[in-house]
Amino acid sequence: MAGIFYNCGQMYSATSRLLVEAGAAGAVLERLVEKSRALKVASPFAAGTEMGPLTTEPQYRKVLETFKRADAQRVKRLTGGKPLTGGEGFFVPPTIYADVPVDNTLWREEVFGPVLAVRTFRSETEAVELANDSAYGLVATVVSGDPDRAERVAAQIDAGHVWINSPQVIFPQSAWGGFKSSGIGRELGPWGLHAYLGVKHVTVRSGDSP
Repeated sequence: MAGIFYNCGQMYSATSRLLVEAGAAGAVLERLVEKSRALKVASPFAAGTEMGPLTTEPQYRKVLETFKRADAQRVKRLTGGKPLTGGEGFFVPPTIYADVPVDNTLWREEVFGPVLAVRTFRSETEAVELANDSAYGLVATVVSGDPDRAERVAAQIDAGHVWINSPQVIFPQSAWGGFKSSGIGRELGPWGLHAYLGVKHVTVRSGDSP
C-alpha cells in the first residue's frame, strides 16, 4: 500500500508494478482493493489524510489520460480510475488494474501517480523474468514467508535497492541508485562521496624512451 500510494505515487521508487503468485492472488487482491478504497484521500493539511493530491495540473491530466487509455484498451480495473471532485486540488483515487498485458503502457512506463498494475506468476523463474523485463531498475520489494527464497529472488532482480519484507527504509550508509534507465552512479554511502572527489594523475617519463 505504502509502496505505491505514499506521496500519491509521485516518486521514482513507487512500486507501481505488483507480481503476485497465482495461488495467493485472489486473497491478496481482495484485501488490497478493500484497503485502497478505505484510504482517506484529502488535503495534506486535513487531519487523518492518508493520500493527498497530485502536484500539478499537467500531471493530473496525464493520469486522467492514463485512465482513459486503459478503459479504451479494456484493461481490467479493480478500483479507482476516475477523477475525484469536490476538493480543492488535483485529486484521483487509488487505482488498481489486474492482468495487465506486458506490452501495455501501464506495465512498461512510469505513471507517476497512484496507479498499480498487477500480474500473476506461477513459478519463481517467471516472477524474476517479469520483474527484470523493464527499462528501469531503481528499486524492488520481495515479500515472502520463506527467507531463503526471498534472498534468492532478491539476488536475481536487476535493481539498485531491494527490500525484503520491509517498507522503503533507506540508510545513509547504503547506496542509492539504479540500473538501466534508472540513472547513472550512486548517492549516499562511500559511493555517493565519490561524486565530490577529484582524481589527479601524475605521469613521469622514465628511461631514454622518446
